[in-house]
Amino acid sequence: TRIFGGGVLNKHHTVAVDEVSLAIHEDKPTITAVAGESGSGKTTLARLLLGMIRPTSGSIRFRGQALSTMDRQARRAFRRQVQAIFQDPFEVYNPFYKVDQVLTTPVHKFRLAASRAEAQQRIEESLQMAGLRPEETLGRYPHQLSGGQRQRIMVARALLLNPKIILADEPVSMVDASLRATILESLVRLKRELGISLVYITHDLTTAYQISENIYILYRGSVAEVGNVERVIKEPQHPYTRLLVSSIPLPDPDIRWGQETDIESKASTAGAARAEVQGCKFSNRCPFVMAECRQKAPPLYQTNDDRAVACYLYKEAPVVSGQAIAEHLAA
Repeated sequence: TRIFGGGVLNKHHTVAVDEVSLAIHEDKPTITAVAGESGSGKTTLARLLLGMIRPTSGSIRFRGQALSTMDRQARRAFRRQVQAIFQDPFEVYNPFYKVDQVLTTPVHKFRLAASRAEAQQRIEESLQMAGLRPEETLGRYPHQLSGGQRQRIMVARALLLNPKIILADEPVSMVDASLRATILESLVRLKRELGISLVYITHDLTTAYQISENIYILYRGSVAEVGNVERVIKEPQHPYTRLLVSSIPLPDPDIRWGQETDIESKASTAGAARAEVQGCKFSNRCPFVMAECRQKAPPLYQTNDDRAVACYLYKEAPVVSGQAIAEHLAA
């Protein structure tokens, strides 16, 4: 859980991440998607997982050790094993330096090569794994490369460190559609060929469905639905997940956008979604709201072996903890 505000000068507080559990096993590489609309807590969760901010309660553990208790050596190992690819690749670069700098810096900092020739070889190999030609990439300034090339250089930078996990926060939202498939295929190949796990953070359910195995649907910081991506996207159970799935345009001119479900027409506006509510956070937008929804937030109900839903519509199913379902999906 991560809460912002609530200090002496600012009584108002925002629960950005609310009791979210996620697990990845080192010996079983997976691609896990974290999806939701803007403001659902995805980027805050990413910053927590990277150790950039500390949780208000709970802990982030790497190989059993909490990040908050790590010494300098353990944190250095963590920073090497867990790499990030961010939304806007241009912000990562210094426009006054050639793009080579973002590749040579980690080689030098983590002492990845014994000589300049070895360093150059490692850099070129990582660029090739990311789908780039070194002779067309190195020696150039950021503005001389396309958005897709800049993003793939960041993939190459992550690969240099031979990580166990890459956390990709909206990695294709800033590139055009023609390049998305190329970058996503590069990420999938990392998992398949190098055994690297991915946490793929996105608002795009289409790409989440295409590349991930498990998916977490977040709504205002809480897990609305979690499980196998095939089951969650094809048979969504939580009203919010249904709303997200129904917002995906279908390639059929005879079907009106949003016609597939009546949730969107019955749901209130996004502005109302920001209002403080008691109980279930989605209750003021949900067409199936019941009295109990406004009284207490629902727990996670395990509706399938590989899926859980935080909704009273499924209260006949057994209650499961977030940690238990996370461990089950990672196993």
